[in-house]
Amino acid sequence: MAVAIPQAISLARVVFLTKPIQRGSFTTLQSKNHRKPILVFSLQQTQISSSPLTTLTSKTPNKDEQQQKLSFTIGYLIDSCGLSPDSATVAARKLLLDSPERPNTVLNLLRDHGFTAAQISTLVKKRPVLLLANAESVLLPKLSFFLSIGVSKSLLARTLASDPTILTRSLVNQLIPSYNFLKSVLDSDEKIVAALRRTTWVFLEDHTKNLVPNITYMAETGVPQKCIQLLLTHFPEAVMQKSHEFQAIAKQAQEMGFNPQKSTFVLAIHALSGKGNKSIWDKCFEVYQRWGWSEADIMCAFKKHPHCMMLSERKINRTMEYFVNEMNLAPRSIAQCPVVLFFSLEKRIIPRCSVTKVLVSKGLMKEDWSLTSLLVPVEQVFLEKLVIKYEEELPELMDVYQGCTKL
Repeated sequence: MAVAIPQAISLARVVFLTKPIQRGSFTTLQSKNHRKPILVFSLQQTQISSSPLTTLTSKTPNKDEQQQKLSFTIGYLIDSCGLSPDSATVAARKLLLDSPERPNTVLNLLRDHGFTAAQISTLVKKRPVLLLANAESVLLPKLSFFLSIGVSKSLLARTLASDPTILTRSLVNQLIPSYNFLKSVLDSDEKIVAALRRTTWVFLEDHTKNLVPNITYMAETGVPQKCIQLLLTHFPEAVMQKSHEFQAIAKQAQEMGFNPQKSTFVLAIHALSGKGNKSIWDKCFEVYQRWGWSEADIMCAFKKHPHCMMLSERKINRTMEYFVNEMNLAPRSIAQCPVVLFFSLEKRIIPRCSVTKVLVSKGLMKEDWSLTSLLVPVEQVFLEKLVIKYEEELPELMDVYQGCTKL
């Protein structure tokens, strides 16, 4: 099902209600200039500044006053915010504090919302000017907004410490319109939160620049909405890249044989997107070749599970070494079932293969077992099929599985 882009764009508009309604609720209004209803995220009646930060005005201080403020600011950043002397000196160039009153309200607000001392220090170091913000009218509504859509306090603190840019943007003009647009595409707050966990830029970027054209292109190419949601939820950086680059990668994926109607198509787009991912792709190609895979083997594995070209060299080598050296499997056979490369060696592969070794040695299992039937089933299915089934004949099998018996 294609995403209705015109509707998505209209959803990004913000409408204010004259009557207060429950925070985090939604309503639909008929716009005078639009036939389609507009989805509105509404806040309780409160005074919200549309500007990111409160502007402070004061007379130009003389040199002595300025030096006093500079010394006070550096001391405050060190003692109250946990910055190092060097970091405090750099940060003080971006703000001068008259008193601790306003920055104290900011720090108290952050602590009340679960920020640790280290997170506060990181945030202030990156955006010291936030100490001048009005905590009650500017920062609190933004924090409350994210909490109302399902962002936990711990995630919110980690996210803002990593990138406090969000706190410098207008709630009314940037954050709420971004939310409304994302909700029109992803349908649920849970998916929006997942996308935010990947990158704050889903709330900061002008969606009409790249995101809307890329979503439109996928819809016109025949990509189902659930696959578009998959890409935007878990790999938003890929769908937010420049439109001409995105379309070139999408066409490359089609030329490789990926079906736009399958989820592997958008996973391939992710694996091929960006210089970093391309570098990982090339490295994986090299590692698989060292294990005897041909180019056809590698492309076969890539088409079955595109993210097999995004694994670390260490992960590939450790898993392949176990399968080849311990289980005597042909390296190329693993290319037929690349999903097994993603399983934990210690928690899944070794315990299950250890059980298999015992069963084969006792003649209770054929030697030509398949990786898929052994490693893909969920744990309960595996236990019932290959452990519990033989517990009378081999009571030690469960110990083997749990790693209590050395083979």
